[in-house]
Amino acid sequence: MQRILVLGAGLSSSYLIHYLLQHAHSGMLQITVADASAETAQQKVAGHDYAHAVAIDVNDVYELSLLVKEHDIVISLMPPALHIRVAKACIEHKRHLITASYVSDEMRALHSEAIKANVLLLNEAGLDPGIDHMSAMQIIHGIQKNGGTITSFSSYTGGLIAPEYDTNPWHYKFTWNPRNVVLAGQATASYLEQGELKYIPPARIFTQTQLVNVQGVNYEGYANRDSLSYIKPYGIETAHTVLRGTLRMQGYCSSWNHLIRLGLTDDSFTVKDAHRLSYRQLLSAFTPGSDISKLEYRVCKFLDILPDSESFGKLQWLGLFSDDNINIREGSPAQILQLLLQQKWKLNKGDLDQIVMLHRITYELNGQHRTHQTSLVVRGENEKLTAMAKTVGLPMGIAARLLLEGKLNGAGVQIPIYAAMYKPILAELEKYGIVFVDEV
Repeated sequence: MQRILVLGAGLSSSYLIHYLLQHAHSGMLQITVADASAETAQQKVAGHDYAHAVAIDVNDVYELSLLVKEHDIVISLMPPALHIRVAKACIEHKRHLITASYVSDEMRALHSEAIKANVLLLNEAGLDPGIDHMSAMQIIHGIQKNGGTITSFSSYTGGLIAPEYDTNPWHYKFTWNPRNVVLAGQATASYLEQGELKYIPPARIFTQTQLVNVQGVNYEGYANRDSLSYIKPYGIETAHTVLRGTLRMQGYCSSWNHLIRLGLTDDSFTVKDAHRLSYRQLLSAFTPGSDISKLEYRVCKFLDILPDSESFGKLQWLGLFSDDNINIREGSPAQILQLLLQQKWKLNKGDLDQIVMLHRITYELNGQHRTHQTSLVVRGENEKLTAMAKTVGLPMGIAARLLLEGKLNGAGVQIPIYAAMYKPILAELEKYGIVFVDEV
């Protein structure tokens, strides 16, 4: 019997586990779902005959090592910082690892050890990064095979709420890790524009946006962290523009930038005795001036917005001016904001989300300039089997199944940019409705 270990039973795990259980019906595959919460893990396996749930403390290296040893493949949905200890256990016991996270310097340093152990550490195998790599490389390789030269590459992805369930002024609800959303844009973005190296510091990430049209709908896109590091792996050194970004509904970015300017996304210090403060008192502490009765005026003056503006209305809607007490004893401003947003941006029963992706690749072929544009829109099935969970989890589940079947090979630290990886995964994804629309 072959065994797969899924570490982490959070928002992005639902469809992955659902897919694996579908392929466990023969009894030849056993699924273990491990999470810090035994109850959460148990809910995901739902009493399936070929699956069981366990509680795990990933900080207990010995316990983690034993669990990894008992399985053939490990899929880690843990926070990125925890992947390294999982990867080391996989190398020790010669077990393959799959994650949806970006390759960190620490992970990259394990490449030689993984090759020596003949272990595949497959990272960036979810949505973004993941499906974006695979779909882009399929186009790039096709253009290059026909003799084309890539001159420009841009790619945007967004996890959004489906239009008919867009019921708040921010036009956003959480469909994945809320902490990642709150801390987005806190690293300098780097990319290539018309042959020039460009940087956007964190203070300007949400002010330098692009209008991006996907299948007739306008979005705004902001630059991701490091677009430059993909130029060589993608084999697009001839491109004079290379940019990877994130999509949001129009108006989101400027309003989010107000929260940044106010300091509410700061994760660098702890607000002591936060539970003794109201949200109004916290906001007042971050705003110039001292008269709390005039807080609304002070905020408008500081942000240079009008009291009847849409941006100010969004801040009010969040409850930042309310006298409600903060329900956490202490935490960073970012953690306090996250708890508030989790109440306000909650995906309610019956809500459906959607994933939106766009690649725009310009190339020269036979003396002509051409553009290949491919887009993807995926809708969630319900509030648990979300589009986010589907597009993050399915490619990892497919990769795990292909590994078990001996149809996927490789060793060391890899991302899915090779035809032997992306072709079978993309083909399987199409069976589940993840289909791109192409225009040339």
